[in-house]
Amino acid sequence: MATNEQMSRLLYALADTLLIQSPHTGPLSPALIPLTEGIAVGTADMVKNKKKGKRAVSAYNKAFGKAFKRQKDKMTKKNGMWKKGCSPGKCMSAAHKETKRLMR
Repeated sequence: MATNEQMSRLLYALADTLLIQSPHTGPLSPALIPLTEGIAVGTADMVKNKKKGKRAVSAYNKAFGKAFKRQKDKMTKKNGMWKKGCSPGKCMSAAHKETKRLMR
């Protein structure tokens, strides 16, 4: 399946070939002129995707990441398994509590 960019390039290439006049075909037929209005030769390069800007990381998010790592170190065993009574959810809530305390 073609992407949007590939399809637009294909359509622009088709329009460009319609606009090119060869000695065998002569000028464009009146039926094709409405189809090619507003299409300039070489416009395929103008079709590009805009890149999104990077997400700004908040101070809370940075502090939460550090707090989560500290809490996870406390709640996991050496082999990486969770200690008894600990879970990812409890680790998250403890990290949020710690972050709130630090951000005061």
